[in-house]
Amino acid sequence: MYGRSVEDPAGFWSDIASEFYWKQKWGQPVYTHNLDIRNGKIDIQWFKGGKTNICYNCLDRNIDAGNGDKVAILWEGNDLGRDATLTYTQLLARVCQLANYLKSIGVGKGDAVIIYLPMLMELPIAMLACARIGAIHSVVFAGFSAESLAQRIVDCKPKIVITCSAVKRGAKTIFLKDIVDDALTQSAQNSVKIDVCLTFENESALQKQMTKWVEGRDIWWQDVVPKYPVTCDVEWVDAEDPLFLLYTSGSTGKPKGVLHTTGGYMVYTATTFKYAFDYKPKDIYWCTADCGWITGHSYVTYGPLLNGATNVVFEGAPNFPDAGRCWDIVDKYKISIFYTAPTLVRSLMREGDEHVTRYSRKSLRVLGSVGEPINPSAWRWFFNVVGDGKCPISDTWWQTETGGFMITPMPGAWPQKPGSATLPFFGVQPVIVDEKGVELEGECSGYLCVKNSWPSAFRTLYGDHERYETTYFSAFPGYYFTGDGCNRDKDGYYWLTGRVDDVINVRYIYTRVLIHPIYLLLLFELYGAYVQWTPHWHS
Repeated sequence: MYGRSVEDPAGFWSDIASEFYWKQKWGQPVYTHNLDIRNGKIDIQWFKGGKTNICYNCLDRNIDAGNGDKVAILWEGNDLGRDATLTYTQLLARVCQLANYLKSIGVGKGDAVIIYLPMLMELPIAMLACARIGAIHSVVFAGFSAESLAQRIVDCKPKIVITCSAVKRGAKTIFLKDIVDDALTQSAQNSVKIDVCLTFENESALQKQMTKWVEGRDIWWQDVVPKYPVTCDVEWVDAEDPLFLLYTSGSTGKPKGVLHTTGGYMVYTATTFKYAFDYKPKDIYWCTADCGWITGHSYVTYGPLLNGATNVVFEGAPNFPDAGRCWDIVDKYKISIFYTAPTLVRSLMREGDEHVTRYSRKSLRVLGSVGEPINPSAWRWFFNVVGDGKCPISDTWWQTETGGFMITPMPGAWPQKPGSATLPFFGVQPVIVDEKGVELEGECSGYLCVKNSWPSAFRTLYGDHERYETTYFSAFPGYYFTGDGCNRDKDGYYWLTGRVDDVINVRYIYTRVLIHPIYLLLLFELYGAYVQWTPHWHS
């Protein structure tokens, strides 16, 4: 499959895309791309001309296939004993009600919607409702400050902000609505005024009467959304129409609005979920990520639902009320695929094996790691203690910008090496280059780049295509530069070594700016002034 995916990417991805519902099939060629700034504007397009809707493919398509009564979301609250369930049919109804409300206040295709919610079921519901009507959702992690939220509001100018009264994380209550109020004040000072703030009452965290309120702007979700019809027409969008914005902090300057489009992202995230986790229809899947990050977009909301999976959404903290909470949830729901971050693995490892071994965990079949390279000692603990030495680990390497897994093991398909992301996913062609941008062969160390495009590659930085080109395509023309250092061993396995983009930024300034004739002339002039005036300065 990998061989075909790089030798015949158009045919490979067309066959997979045909498994989804398209109102209108894409034209030819299946994809076009230019990754070389020397040849003009960076441009990536997949399935252009095809019309589809990712919400329809997540929900209606699965219901039409006879899975309407299958559980889509198992929700586990912060406090023990608080839980809820939604089938695919029930989830669709909730999505349609919110979509109809959004349309009623003037939200339509191409409009931005800011979502500042914790891991309630209403978070994926809001994402899917936006997708259903062609609006562009921008989820902001509900742990970010008012200033960070305001920056994003000012940048994308949403029609509405969706939030909730408060959330409990462990024993702590966080007053989200207060943070939103502060952010809206800040954004108004920057000439961006929000007319509607839809607020979900999270009763377990804060009672309605305790929530600060701005009459005429603030609306209770429970007062309006349930009144709307449970069916909503689908807005069919072009494969290259925007699906969402997700802001990622740059090393300098304002946050970067990473823009993903619909068709390629849909096809790629669904495929990576299916193969990298060896997904089966009876699996119960849990990803511990928040939807404020790309992992929550691709592997809490879209990837699982596109495959008709049953998906756990967890509101709380993984160490509350104690360090055994994760494994209590695993046993409660008979989770078979568990996907988390090395940070959490190391944290739980420090608490001792007894918090793990007092639970059965017999349902576990595949484990996954995301967010950073997992160090070998944590990998072995995860494999031997959590997985009882029987669960392969999908150690996934990818980025907000890539949309889906780029380098990852296939469970059971080839030997794993603790700490290595192993080999590339279908269609991905990683290369390691030296400082001059020359591809290195065999066992080597250098800068990780990707040649050619893949369906879920991000298309631009919102409102700043020049920054997109400079940041990701200027250092090594002809390649997408990941910003990561990487080693490749004698078996062809990839080992990520950490961020190197600061080194590349210095190189870019030196090679692209300082050698420019104008700047060289300026340097000579400055040197002449230095020679002429140094004696006077000394005296």
